[in-house]
Amino acid sequence: MGTALRSLRAVRVAMTEAGLRQALAALSRALTRVGAPFMIIGGIAVVCRGVPRHTDDVDATVWGPGLDLDALYRELEAQALVFRIEGGLAFASQNQVVLLVHTPSEVEIDLSLAWLPFEEEALQRAPHERLRGIVLPVACAEDLVIYKALAWRDRDRSDIAQLMALHRDDIDVERVLRVIAPLALAMELPDRTLELTRMLRPDG
Repeated sequence: MGTALRSLRAVRVAMTEAGLRQALAALSRALTRVGAPFMIIGGIAVVCRGVPRHTDDVDATVWGPGLDLDALYRELEAQALVFRIEGGLAFASQNQVVLLVHTPSEVEIDLSLAWLPFEEEALQRAPHERLRGIVLPVACAEDLVIYKALAWRDRDRSDIAQLMALHRDDIDVERVLRVIAPLALAMELPDRTLELTRMLRPDG
C-alpha cells in the first residue's frame, strides 16, 4: 500500500508540474502579445527564489495603465485562458484582478492589474528566470516580501521568514518598510508596519 500511495503521489506531482508548465506558457504567450509589462508573483515566484513549498496555481501581475481589458481578454482566450467565474470582466474592472483557468490543464490563474508606483518599480526590477522550462519575468525576493506583507496570511508570513533566511543580504529592509507603511495605512492596517518590523528585525 505504501508503494502504491507513493506512486500515486508521484503521478499527481508530475501532472501538476506538466499543468503548470502548460499554463505558464499560455499566459506568457498572451501577455507578451498584449505588450504590457508583467511578472510572476505568488507561490511559484517564492519557489523560484529557493523556498521549498508546494503550489498548484499561478499568480501574476500586469501593468494596468493604458491596458484595454477587452483586448487583454481576447489574447487570454486565444490561449485557452478563460474566466473561471461568471461576469469575469466586470469583476476584473471592479476588483483589479482577472480570475482565470487554463482549460487544458485546469490550472487556476489570478492575474492582478498593477497600478501602484511600487508595482511599476517591481515590474522594472523583475529578472527573467526559467520556470518549468519557460523564461519569464519573476518578482525579486525583496518585492515578494512586500507582496507577502500585504497579504499576511499564515503562509505569507512563512514565505517572508524563509525569503529573509535565504536572501537577507539582498533585501533592503528599510525600503520594504518605507513601501509598506503608506500602503498599510491606506488599507486601514495601522499595525502591519510594526508587525513586519518585528519580523524583519527580530533583534530590534
